[in-house]
Amino acid sequence: MPGHDIIVIGASAGGVQALATLVGSFPQKLPAAIFVVLHIPAESPSLLPGILSRSGPLEAVQSIDCMAIEHGCIYVAAPGHHLLIEHGHVRIVGGPKENHHRPAVDPLFRSAAQAYGSRVVGVVLTGALDDGTAGLIALKRRGGIAVVQDPDEALFSGMPLSALANVEVDYRLPLSSIGPLLVRLASEQVEEHREYPVSKDMEMA
Repeated sequence: MPGHDIIVIGASAGGVQALATLVGSFPQKLPAAIFVVLHIPAESPSLLPGILSRSGPLEAVQSIDCMAIEHGCIYVAAPGHHLLIEHGHVRIVGGPKENHHRPAVDPLFRSAAQAYGSRVVGVVLTGALDDGTAGLIALKRRGGIAVVQDPDEALFSGMPLSALANVEVDYRLPLSSIGPLLVRLASEQVEEHREYPVSKDMEMA
């Protein structure tokens, strides 16, 4: 049986340092694939894969359309494109902005929930406004696990506070505790898969 081996992470303001700290706590052999959305302008070069690769033992790559999903890799959303997950591979798409951003966190979370259900762990880190909240709701409805950085320590508390106010979150933790939790969840067997109907909250806005 698989573990919680699809880990989707969303961050905005203050997210570079938070993400670097988080991936620095991962072991060299992590039985999970990591997917990251950070709000960045479309015209900006993506420096995040290099930063994350230098911050921990796992390789971080800028996602390419139809790239295969492999354990032990960090897939970073490309500037100006949403990062989506289908079974076995990623998709890089345009489409409208969500929460004023492209890439946005909610599309990643929704697509992961639809493709992998209870195998998914969604993580909301520092950021303003509320991106990630709707995605966590969709993820929870399909049996996934919701993890939120403690807003008291987040550089920007908007995204964590919104998630906590609107989602039945499984874990509210300081950043230093999220990495060890994800490692543990990746190795825990997931309960028997259930079929869930596709609902409106799975659709792109």
